[in-house]
Amino acid sequence: MANIIKIAGPVVTANGMFGCQMYEVVKVGEERLIGEIIRLQGDKAIIQVYEETSGLRPGEPVEPTGSLLSVELGPGLIGQIYDGIQRPLPEIRSKIGDFIKRGVSTYSLPRNINWYFIPKIKKNEKIEAGDIIATVKETELLEHYILVPPNINGKLVYIAPEGEYKVDTTIAIIEVNGKKVELQLFHRWPVRVPRPFKSKLPPTVPLLTGQRIIDTLFPIAKGGTAAIPGGFGTGKTVMQHQLAKWTDANIIVYVGCGERGNEMTEVLESFPELKDPRTGRPLMERTVLIANTSNMPVAAREASIYTGITIAEYYRDMGYDIALMADSTSRWAEALREISGRLEEMPGEEGFPPYLGARLAEFYERAGRVVTLGREYRTGSVSIIGAVSPPGGDFSEPVVQSTLRVVKVFWALDTALAYRRHFPAINWLLSYSLYNEILDPWFKSNIAEEWPKLRAEAMSLLQKEDELKEIVRLVGPDALPESDKLVLEISRMIREDYLMQHAYHPVDSFCSLQKMYWMIRVILLFYKYANDAVTKGISTSRIISLPLRDDIARLKIVPSEKIPTICREIEDKIKNDFIQLYKEVES
Repeated sequence: MANIIKIAGPVVTANGMFGCQMYEVVKVGEERLIGEIIRLQGDKAIIQVYEETSGLRPGEPVEPTGSLLSVELGPGLIGQIYDGIQRPLPEIRSKIGDFIKRGVSTYSLPRNINWYFIPKIKKNEKIEAGDIIATVKETELLEHYILVPPNINGKLVYIAPEGEYKVDTTIAIIEVNGKKVELQLFHRWPVRVPRPFKSKLPPTVPLLTGQRIIDTLFPIAKGGTAAIPGGFGTGKTVMQHQLAKWTDANIIVYVGCGERGNEMTEVLESFPELKDPRTGRPLMERTVLIANTSNMPVAAREASIYTGITIAEYYRDMGYDIALMADSTSRWAEALREISGRLEEMPGEEGFPPYLGARLAEFYERAGRVVTLGREYRTGSVSIIGAVSPPGGDFSEPVVQSTLRVVKVFWALDTALAYRRHFPAINWLLSYSLYNEILDPWFKSNIAEEWPKLRAEAMSLLQKEDELKEIVRLVGPDALPESDKLVLEISRMIREDYLMQHAYHPVDSFCSLQKMYWMIRVILLFYKYANDAVTKGISTSRIISLPLRDDIARLKIVPSEKIPTICREIEDKIKNDFIQLYKEVES
């Protein structure tokens, strides 16, 4: 019989574990705490325990379960709040109150709800892994497809008639190589094993966010990866809220991984109150929350992002676009560091384990836009947006640097911008997107042929402004030529009238691509005429004092449907006002 021989915080060593496998779930101690084998040495197993281990004693029993750490995938996931190992927190609270006791276990999916089942295939059909056998209306916003689990191919010998069923009811039987396999409305899948797909597609479609600085300068593709690093107070949480609310993804999976309890409380309180702006329905009808705060067991923090990505892959296999928010991967890395220290492994930089980069890569590589399994052609995507919380906002620390090696988009939140109340506080000089070129054909065909040119011109002006600021600090603005003064003024217009966006304004919170195009086009048209005027001897101060400057500043609060008409009027006004200016100079 297996027994505990050593305890070091969340890491427990047990002997008598012959026949066990890596990542097998075990029940630890007399309270049957949930644990997972992370190392095997002969008949000894080193186990990370997902609950508080105080009070455990050497000699207590350890019971292998024979199964890997898995999640239940089926109707009932949407709108749920789980901990790091998919235990439903509202269900546990209703049973034992606000404080979770050790050893508590319950079903991840509710067993008492009847789901209306509509079969989509007929008896005696040949079916493949990934085929849709039925649909269930999970929420008002989401049709849940019941899929044949991966690795199962055969003939359907039984399908339940249309009606209401619980998740653990057998709704189909498939004959596989002479054996009959029963299917229920849900199935289990190990969290550390990526779900299979047919093929990966290139990231040629943008994941639109409604945030001007992101969609214009640093876009992310569907199936892409992005990091949001930033120090305390730079707006990471508000950014995550904005992305969850406005991205054109079908489902949001939000993983609160090791953040402070009050921050996670804010998310848990605000998300159920948010409305989906496209349908008016509660946002929770397309959201799964995984809450694992900093005062919860450290090992469960490490498992929480795998739980989140597995749920995201499940809905991807149905043909949906998923956005996974991980807040924050720094806390997850700190959990790795603590467990590594308990295992007495050789530390790497700043005490993090040497395999930190490999683990981050394993996680982010599960993103992608794919052709799913099944006879019917479907595409789905998982986009991963990970917040990083470097101490003191130091981007040179190991978690940020390891993340930068694997993600394709970097939205650097700047403390200086946040102090100036410039939000989103994304620093346009430090940030980048490697998807720009591959997404340009989509923007050209769906928005405007000149989109890449406008973006490049705006970015060039912002970079020139940064160079000129150094000169201004040395000699003052009056020493600059008029053309450089104009660059400073136009760059200020781009920053304040375009890049700044009010997250809580009813109109400015979201900006459509068409509105972005018209806004930046008008600003750069103004610059074109102003530059011509400067070459003809008109001062920058005279140009900036034109009344149409205020009209451009107010564009951000103009509703999207009115923007083309108003922008055309402003363009005509720009031409007329500058013609009048030229006449004044000539006279």
